[in-house]
Amino acid sequence: MFHIHCLNKISPKGMALLTESYEKTDALESTDAILVRSADMHEMALPQNLLAVARAGAGVNNIPLTSCAEAGVVVFNTPGANANSVMELSLCGMLLSSRDVVGGINWVQSIKGSSEIARLVEKGKSQFAGHEIRGKNLGVIGLGAVGGPLANAARSLGMNVYGFDPFISIEAAWHLDSHIARVNSREEIYAKCDVISLHTPLLEDTRKMINAEAISKMKDGVIILNFARDLLVDDDAMAEALASGKVARYVTDFPNEKTANMPGCIAIPHLGASTEESEDNCAKMAVQELMDYLENGNIKNSVNYPNCDMGICRAEGRITLLHRNIPNSLGRFTAAIASENINIDGLMNKSRGEFAYTMLDLDHHPSAEVVENLKKIDGVLRVRIIK
Repeated sequence: MFHIHCLNKISPKGMALLTESYEKTDALESTDAILVRSADMHEMALPQNLLAVARAGAGVNNIPLTSCAEAGVVVFNTPGANANSVMELSLCGMLLSSRDVVGGINWVQSIKGSSEIARLVEKGKSQFAGHEIRGKNLGVIGLGAVGGPLANAARSLGMNVYGFDPFISIEAAWHLDSHIARVNSREEIYAKCDVISLHTPLLEDTRKMINAEAISKMKDGVIILNFARDLLVDDDAMAEALASGKVARYVTDFPNEKTANMPGCIAIPHLGASTEESEDNCAKMAVQELMDYLENGNIKNSVNYPNCDMGICRAEGRITLLHRNIPNSLGRFTAAIASENINIDGLMNKSRGEFAYTMLDLDHHPSAEVVENLKKIDGVLRVRIIK
């Protein structure tokens, strides 16, 4: 029996996938796996029995990834499960910023008590006039699960689309509209585009990439959309650019004390994944990832360990090892197993930075002594007997 603890409310459609081999528990200290959405885990003491954490969403800034890896805890996320929801809101943000819809709505609220509202509307609506997006140049930085479909949608609306993504996957590239122009640098996006939409992860290279220098290379009156990560944009530089008119509008899904009070900024309360469909999809994917790992030892969509999948075990035994990426670790593992005359029917070993994962299918169920010997090998963080 596996015990699952939910730090946030998880969609019932996801929880319904759990079989009779699982039990939801409120006791954090005895749980085998955690399901989480937005709860901050950085100050949490990791339970001794904890094997895995699954984030029902893409971002994992609320999870201590290195601490989990050191403890032999695999962290999963659900890339692509909420992609359509975020894409639709990005498209919405583009329209809101082009037409000053928000300003117009707020103005109507300010005059709603007047008996002459119809006359006032006809007289005052011109102050909220905007422009169409058809024929405008859209630059998409990051052509993955969100950026790619947004680029395609913009093409269907008559926009000229430029995309930058040095790490684009073959699958993502195959799904792009053939008329989307690929550029070789972010600077080309800055120079050419009327609207720039960010869809890239937060890395050292992308942290505050929209700064004063970057903005200086953009067109006057550019619109910038950020539905990816708050820290991709330098808020102080953005405030100055909005005040000067260099940036016409900034739309962000990550309000903070600066952007919430920033004239010219449309701050949306992190609604990117807040749809019923998105929450269901994320929950179902997170639960499926946990179940496959707990039952079969397979890792898919981990953010702190390498992906490794050997399917359902057909051999007599399966053992998995979470360990540091140390040379000759695999040789030590196989030697420890061979010492008890156990044959290895199947093997997979992959690394990711400092950490690695090994799966071994065996022709005999491993003994307690073999397991203890494996645990003593330098760099081993956790040994699991799957079968």
